[in-house]
Amino acid sequence: MKIGICSFAHVHAIYYAMELLKRPGIEIVATDPDEQWYGPGEVRGRALAEQMGVTYVDSYDELFSWGPDAVIVTAENTQHRRITELAAAAGAHVLCEKPLATTEADAQAMIAACEAAGVVLMTAYPVQFAPDFVNLRSFVQRGGLGRVLSITGTNNGKIPVDRAWFTNPELAGGGSLVDHTVHCADLIDSLLDGAQAESVRAVTNQILHADKPQVAAETGGLVSVVYPGNLTAVIDCSWSLPDVAPNWGGLTLELVGTKGVMTIEPFAHHVGGYTAAGKAHFGYGFNCDAAMIDEFFAAINEGRAARPDGHAGLRSLRVVLAGQQSIAAGGVRVSV
Repeated sequence: MKIGICSFAHVHAIYYAMELLKRPGIEIVATDPDEQWYGPGEVRGRALAEQMGVTYVDSYDELFSWGPDAVIVTAENTQHRRITELAAAAGAHVLCEKPLATTEADAQAMIAACEAAGVVLMTAYPVQFAPDFVNLRSFVQRGGLGRVLSITGTNNGKIPVDRAWFTNPELAGGGSLVDHTVHCADLIDSLLDGAQAESVRAVTNQILHADKPQVAAETGGLVSVVYPGNLTAVIDCSWSLPDVAPNWGGLTLELVGTKGVMTIEPFAHHVGGYTAAGKAHFGYGFNCDAAMIDEFFAAINEGRAARPDGHAGLRSLRVVLAGQQSIAAGGVRVSV
């Protein structure tokens, strides 16, 4: 299989490339041509491809002329539509980094382009494949918690200043609200079998990392979401881990139901301690990225939709967009 990597803007591109390099029978070609958006000192483009041992071309035209069977879109968020439409026109299946897009119109266009071309569109939500979440979902669907009444989600991490575009709303579509709400929203979407959120209220601020002049977006936030059946979810989407933390961050989900309470923390598995360099954190356990790529390839080979697909990406995006509308209106609750 021939796989194209479309941009090194998102750091996840490195992890996806490393995973693909382990697999026999996979050819990889990468491109990262939008040099105007590279931040100072960022290693991207040909230099990063050479470090990883990945073949590099200078443009998307060259990449798609190569005839990839599929591509992984890891560009700046506002570029997802442009690249996905190029891929669909070339007949290439698409695994697109989250969020799927930064506007509903762009997400709808991406879905339509891929459906018209008969190619898979998958949204990159690897936490869906974590055993913690898979077991939780199975337990909930068996009725183990009874009727779910409320959900609390956290997706906290370091501010991603190693990629300057993350804190530029013109390229990212926002800040921490955009970056971190969608993972929890997608897990809730999966737990509720795709039930669309009904209303959202959000608050954000820029108190965290106020000393960083390059940050032009919100750095902390809370999002309250009401789902059918009056189920309420609250998501902490802040870049609240200090720069000196030994790990990037983590995600938690707590469900309260009529029969009990359950909590998962998929990235908590680690060996911790101290070294001469300070506090140490070595994660271990299940490879969610590998499982997600397995699902992407299986969907292609079996001629079916991937899970989560573009429609799932659109539903979680709608939560973010409603949150932004709420903030613009002074923090009121708005319909999705």
